[in-house]
Amino acid sequence: MKDIAIFGAGGYGKEIACLIKRINCVKPTWNIIGFFDDDEALIGQFNDYGEVLGGMGILNVWKTPIAVAIAIGSPNLVKTVSERFDNNNIEFPNLIDPTVEFMDRENVRMGKGNIFCLRSTISCNVKIGDFNLFNVGVGIGHDAMFGSYNVVMPNVNISGGVIIGDCNLFGVKSTILQYLKVGSNVRIGACSLVMRNAKKEGLYFGIPANRMNQYIDE
Repeated sequence: MKDIAIFGAGGYGKEIACLIKRINCVKPTWNIIGFFDDDEALIGQFNDYGEVLGGMGILNVWKTPIAVAIAIGSPNLVKTVSERFDNNNIEFPNLIDPTVEFMDRENVRMGKGNIFCLRSTISCNVKIGDFNLFNVGVGIGHDAMFGSYNVVMPNVNISGGVIIGDCNLFGVKSTILQYLKVGSNVRIGACSLVMRNAKKEGLYFGIPANRMNQYIDE
């Protein structure tokens, strides 16, 4: 089994620990050594899945091969954290829950560090970049294309042919209709229905979704 650590010791980190345990139930693959977090107040604390061993500085001098899963729910923060890793001993595997269904797994291409939680469904000819987080029950249609650092909350539906940029957040139960384009640094509000392109950064909310402001998370 390979050593794996989770960067992010909050609630989402615990969920990723659960995901890794579910993967191990099907095929023993990962040995969870613990958590890492740059919040110094958390270092040395324990939760149900392990100890918070330190921050980024310790990982960047880790001497043996280790896999890392980034468990952070903010797109821009995921990007910032991923760019701070500087250690050739670290790999970023794609973690896929055993219940995720692929229509044609061989025809889905993805980079590194992507996470897929329970009961998501991915159609055919889908392309996915790096460090995207797909929560529970996400649906991705045929020919969809994702950039990197996107956070997709539970029960989001991405229709066929949708093209998505980087650092976007899709709120719970939001829907993107077919063949639309979503730019970068876009936030889609919970339960919103996107019926036309959302290329400009900002918050889109409602049915149909309209651009509300220039909100960007820090």
